[in-house]
Amino acid sequence: MLGGAGFLWVGWTGFNGGSPFEANLIASLAILNTHICTATSLFVWLSMDMLVYKKSSVMGAVQGMITGLVCITPAAGIVEPWAAGLMGAISGSIPWYTMMVLHKKSSFFKKVDDTLGAFHTHAVAGTLGGLLSGILAKPSLLRLYYGNTERGPGLLYGLIQGELMDGLKQMSFQIIGAVFVASWNVVITSFICIFLSRFLNLRMDEGALEIGDDAAHGEEAYALWGDGERSPPYPRRRHLTIPTLCRSC
Repeated sequence: MLGGAGFLWVGWTGFNGGSPFEANLIASLAILNTHICTATSLFVWLSMDMLVYKKSSVMGAVQGMITGLVCITPAAGIVEPWAAGLMGAISGSIPWYTMMVLHKKSSFFKKVDDTLGAFHTHAVAGTLGGLLSGILAKPSLLRLYYGNTERGPGLLYGLIQGELMDGLKQMSFQIIGAVFVASWNVVITSFICIFLSRFLNLRMDEGALEIGDDAAHGEEAYALWGDGERSPPYPRRRHLTIPTLCRSC
């Protein structure tokens, strides 16, 4: 798990830093902000686990890492490092709350098969990233990234520079964009699932789910000693058999 998470972090850094399609200030800033936000989010997620459950976990660390990567992506090259740290703190706490608290209390979420918590790590964290981009985007970085553009400053800088209406305008674009993406995903994904359900089952029956991987694939996903492995955790001693001819000698 940690190996895969590490590859994900490295790869994510690559496409955030590669977004400008050249080696420049924006690319280096995007890479730096990606690391700051992700590390902060991971730390905050583990801290929340320790404060509430008195125990951290590898799974929690990976979840915090993913929420940080998702959140910083829309803002990687247009916010300052301090803003990336703030986004990391938010992406490590709000998705943690929706996953660890609201998910367990909501009767709707209990009926949804979301084993990996994709709604919280991607939908919630992604929405936060889009909205926070509209608040924390710095005008000089926007001009450096997009050139002379009509894209407004972040709402925070709009307040500071006396351009409140421009900041609110950009913030409205971010909200409209988030609503459109969410609606598009719900409609198109529902259509695909309804279409596929005509030809195959989208969910295993309860009996198969109780058995798990054995029912679906005929093998176990993880063969760890003492956790599903049927062989002993040590090599069996072989007892040598002395041939009868040798015994008589």
